Amino acid sequence: MDTRARPWERAQGKVQPWHHDRLAAVYVRQSTAAQVHDHQESTRLQYGLVERAAALGWAPSRVLVIDEDLGHSASGIDARPGFQRLVSEVGLDHVGVVLGIEMSRLARSGREWHQLLELCALSGALLADPDGVYDPADHNDRLLLGLKGTISEALCRYRHNASYADIPVMPPRSCESAADLAGSASRSA
Repeated sequence: MDTRARPWERAQGKVQPWHHDRLAAVYVRQSTAAQVHDHQESTRLQYGLVERAAALGWAPSRVLVIDEDLGHSASGIDARPGFQRLVSEVGLDHVGVVLGIEMSRLARSGREWHQLLELCALSGALLADPDGVYDPADHNDRLLLGLKGTISEALCRYRHNASYADIPVMPPRSCESAADLAGSASRSA
């Protein structure tokens, strides 16, 4: 019998009391005003992460919502003051957990994603999404987060106008499906 806990069952073991002394940062982003208007469910889900932070033990007064980048397209950290603020707060050891709907989509590039992972690992900040809580200082979690980032970047290149909740919220274009995207990615590798 396997007694190991599944990732979503290990959240309480990863979240330590000292994490609660820091902020829970919820980063909300969609690239364009059209995405904000057309995909309101994605925006609602992202703001709903405040409840996820509460479920993980953060008091409402300790949850920081960073949404300055909502509806602003940008291709770098300099053009996204919200992401820049998030990175600064993590680097200053103010953040105990960063929450996002799809963790690997927080950053626009692999370089930015891995910079955030490294800062979280160094400061002890956790990452959380609806699927689980991840500790980037743990090699297994770091591997999973890196893989999620690589897959996300590949899908973004394939479908440039992707949004946070692509497959579950946005209808696929024409006859595309998640299986079609995965199949074409494996054929091109």
